[in-house]
Amino acid sequence: MRILIDMNLSPEWEDALRSAGWPATHWSRIGRPDASDREIMSWARKNDHVLLTHDLDFGSILAVSKSDSPSVIQIRTQNLTPSYLVPFILRVLSQFQEALTAGALVSVDETTARARVLPLM
Repeated sequence: MRILIDMNLSPEWEDALRSAGWPATHWSRIGRPDASDREIMSWARKNDHVLLTHDLDFGSILAVSKSDSPSVIQIRTQNLTPSYLVPFILRVLSQFQEALTAGALVSVDETTARARVLPLM
């Protein structure tokens, strides 16, 4: 499972996830910084990546489009630093790996994570 890190998260996430064995790429390496959410989602879908983001719009796009991909992990915390969140995100990736591979929206805060299978109804 490969991870695409959205522009609203630090490029530091890339090294943090890679160090833990997760193939990860920050959007700034592959796309325009002003790319639309739909463009980022389209790239993630075509290239079989799970999108890691702090942007709640991606969940809305999945709901409206009734798409079954890409999987999205939405971080819903104020502290977005990898040093703070990586341990929790690594647990989420392991816990929900099957759902993310199949298609899911996973919402994460400091203490909990929940997954909804795609397409959202």
